[in-house]
Amino acid sequence: MKIIFLGGNFNLSGGTERVASIIANELTKIGYEVTVASVQGGDHPFYPLDSRIKIRSLFSKVGRNIFRTPLLIHRIRKLLLEEKADVLVSVESMLALFTVPATIGLTAKHICWEHFSFNNDLGRRGRRIARQLAARYCDVVVTLTARDRLCWKSKTSGTAQIIAISNPSPFPVQPITSRINKEKVVLAVGRLVSIKGFDMLLQAWSLVAPSAEGWVLRIVGDGPEGKSLAAQAKSLGISDAVEFTGLVSNVEAHYREASIFCLSSRYEGFGMVLLEAMSFGLPVVSFDCEMGPAEVLEGTGGKLVAQGNVEELAEELLSLMGSPEERMAISALSQGKAKLYQPNLILGEWVRIIETFEKEASRTE
Repeated sequence: MKIIFLGGNFNLSGGTERVASIIANELTKIGYEVTVASVQGGDHPFYPLDSRIKIRSLFSKVGRNIFRTPLLIHRIRKLLLEEKADVLVSVESMLALFTVPATIGLTAKHICWEHFSFNNDLGRRGRRIARQLAARYCDVVVTLTARDRLCWKSKTSGTAQIIAISNPSPFPVQPITSRINKEKVVLAVGRLVSIKGFDMLLQAWSLVAPSAEGWVLRIVGDGPEGKSLAAQAKSLGISDAVEFTGLVSNVEAHYREASIFCLSSRYEGFGMVLLEAMSFGLPVVSFDCEMGPAEVLEGTGGKLVAQGNVEELAEELLSLMGSPEERMAISALSQGKAKLYQPNLILGEWVRIIETFEKEASRTE
């Protein structure tokens, strides 16, 4: 079968682009013909793709007005026809605004891959409309968690099959030796935007730092709130105990060095960084935000804190920082759970969907 993964711009380094690239690579390895297409840009994908994958771009220039033109619908339809696609995977629910009309009358099966919590529309009315269109007209909607699947089933109506498939971990589970000689570092990774809650993490760290001599909070990532977060750390008097690394190309080095991982998000669609941290045996302290942390951390011993409770977040961090034995115990459980998210296991769930399409196609021939 010929499969097209359509995303916004695969030149970007986001989590959506990363997991789509992983699944595209894995499907290619087992014999599917895969095209990775970007609405705009995408000529030099950030994440490595199998040499057999075809790369396409609908618009070479990057601009927001692209998403307001009927020409996008036309070009998506043209792409499907030119590539003789059997399956279209829209790697973003918002794309359903364009992919649904583009596929009218075509035989290609249509999968909408949701990467955010259903209850978070990122302030865009169009996303709410897109989700309803996807539920009504797509063949399958893939959510990242079982909780989000239930939201889709209760808040939309349509014929699409709603299936929960977790994201694959981009890193293999690391050897036990990588848990030895950790530094006194609490690690946080993500784009510096409000939804990631780094402002709350800094508030919590201001409660932690006076009692945690030698420990450092390291925040890896960049984004529009970088300057304001640095200013906040200064106003809280914790600049000496906080490191802002900016965007890095070797995030795995930071996972190897750290002793604890902290997720302070206001919302998550899944929490990809949790999988990454668990693969490196990091014990996790996380806000219990929608939708991913509770599901991902179940059975790991990781600490879930009431959403937005800065004082409790600080208490759990201090507790783990003071107990190397508990960190080691959680580390082993985390790595055990991380094995369930390796690409070869997650791939099987995608293959089952595609094989269902293949069986339907053979029955109509």
